[in-house]
Amino acid sequence: MADQTHQSPRVPIGLEILSLNDSDSEILYAISTRTGFNFCVQQISKAHFSTLTDVPLGDSGVNSLRHDLVNISDSEIAPYFYGGISSWLELAGTDNDSVEVVRQRSELQFRHEVNWASHIGLSGVVFPFPESTRSNRTETLSVANYARWIGWAVQALTHAQPVVRVPLSASSWSTWNAIRCLCEHNSKLGIALELSAEHSIGLDAEAVLPWIAEPLRVVILSTNLFLTNQKGFPVLSKLHQSIVRKLLRLHVKFVISSASAEGTHPQGGLSAYMEYVQHLHRTQPPLDDADRFASGYQDYLQAPLQPLMDNLESATYEVFEQDPIKYQQYEKAVYAALMDRGDPVRPTVIMVVGAGRGPLVDRSLKAAAQANKPVRLYAVEKNPNAIITLKLRKERIWGDSVTVVHSDMRYWSAPEKADILVSELLGSFGDNELSPECLDGAMKFLKETGISIPSSYTSYVAPLASQKLYNEVTSQRDPTHVETPYVVKFQSVEELAPPAAVWTFRHPGSNEQAPPGTVQFNIHNTRYGAAKFTISHDTVMHGIAGYFEAVLYKDVMLSIHPATHSPGMFSWFPLFFPLKVPMFLSKGSNIDLHFWRCSDSRKVWYEWCAVPSGAGCGASSGLHNINGRSYWVGL
Repeated sequence: MADQTHQSPRVPIGLEILSLNDSDSEILYAISTRTGFNFCVQQISKAHFSTLTDVPLGDSGVNSLRHDLVNISDSEIAPYFYGGISSWLELAGTDNDSVEVVRQRSELQFRHEVNWASHIGLSGVVFPFPESTRSNRTETLSVANYARWIGWAVQALTHAQPVVRVPLSASSWSTWNAIRCLCEHNSKLGIALELSAEHSIGLDAEAVLPWIAEPLRVVILSTNLFLTNQKGFPVLSKLHQSIVRKLLRLHVKFVISSASAEGTHPQGGLSAYMEYVQHLHRTQPPLDDADRFASGYQDYLQAPLQPLMDNLESATYEVFEQDPIKYQQYEKAVYAALMDRGDPVRPTVIMVVGAGRGPLVDRSLKAAAQANKPVRLYAVEKNPNAIITLKLRKERIWGDSVTVVHSDMRYWSAPEKADILVSELLGSFGDNELSPECLDGAMKFLKETGISIPSSYTSYVAPLASQKLYNEVTSQRDPTHVETPYVVKFQSVEELAPPAAVWTFRHPGSNEQAPPGTVQFNIHNTRYGAAKFTISHDTVMHGIAGYFEAVLYKDVMLSIHPATHSPGMFSWFPLFFPLKVPMFLSKGSNIDLHFWRCSDSRKVWYEWCAVPSGAGCGASSGLHNINGRSYWVGL
């Protein structure tokens, strides 16, 4: 079959048949395995409220599930199942005695079903969505009490994956958020997002974006969501195709939920829905070079480099050198600079500072050949191991056209001044790998009319929602981690507003700086910036995204800003600045992000905070990383 030969693995897809919720699990298991599904979803118990009221609360019969009402009882097939908690349970409580009885019975049943799920070894437990008006017994269901019991269940379930079944609708996020917050953002609790025809009215393709930032574990597709094609087989509308394709990128499990064992469409049976989802997976647009490179790094926290304190290993250089786009842009910039300033007879002096293993040397020589301009090139590098590679390349390839210099660029006494200064010192936030400080020292050997490549770089920030990243940071249980920026390839995130600039560095820059060695020698490289953002929908902000744009020379750019990202470039992932406490932001409210770039005689660090304004918003975030107490970059 085509699926078996395709490079992409098949999506794990489960089956739920609602009409079998009162049947033994063996029936659903047989149908599921026969039709090629990977797992099943079924109610744990076939009990209803009326079956519980027949037994007095003091009777021993309420101490566990009734054996004749258990659906999933075979421990051998139990790992194949996600068990559903009974949807009729009502956990609201008031001072009305009759309602209290309902709540008490419901709590007992909830506890028994969770305990049985843990005992029998189910793979997951699906909690029903707490509808606000489910019956005439009570007008509202207490989300607080419901969340309390989910919190208990998450602790009780040692192996089964707990998920809340949440419809993809305009109003469901606020209920989920209340549950998530009351459960203290527990990283074990996930979402089973349900797409159905009844909840799709008025939705557009953007409706799924807030959910991508949530802890999605399962996506449930109701068969009534599917249309019928000319041959009678189920297909999705273009809108729902777009939504499902976005969700497929998150590598979650899918479930086909059918009212009956026959499905809803005349042709194909239940397996037709599964094969259609696999078809959407197989026909996803191919990954570009950047996405292929990032595979496996999505939402993975990486500590930023310490370029002056640490010497990079050869493997790190090799990873960066695989990026063709970055070096193409550098070559274009050097070529353009040579065409503007290069002399056809007198050699143009090019100094590559922070030369690494020499890729910028190669590109500068190539640009010179293309421009037909003679050059005299210096490769300056402080890493004693990289110097060996540079000297070998000089011997074998470059010859006398390149002079290799083993020195920290800040302290090198150059024999002559440069016409063009080329550096590759940018970090994910532009200046976070100390490009300003390094180039301060290098500017002394650039001619007054000389060109720096890059000539400027700007740092951008944007408010970000991502419970996954927040959970990753807080799982360390160390306060320093929530005050440390991380390099992250974003996936399970929602950018809550377009990025805004906070500051820019230019080279050559101002000559006004204190003498080296004094306490305030680096004060000219400190910065303060703030940006205001308007929030388009109710959300929770977990952190701040950091990006950069760099002007290499004139119109030659490098960027990881989402709107201007250099196509195919993968040398830099964005920065994630966490918030210690997630912040609720209401639709139409504003959030001001404040950033500081600070320095003393030994280190550089960032401080940040978020200040909300508008109806329904809470307090400010508090300052993060005061005085560089948790994170800094050594000079």
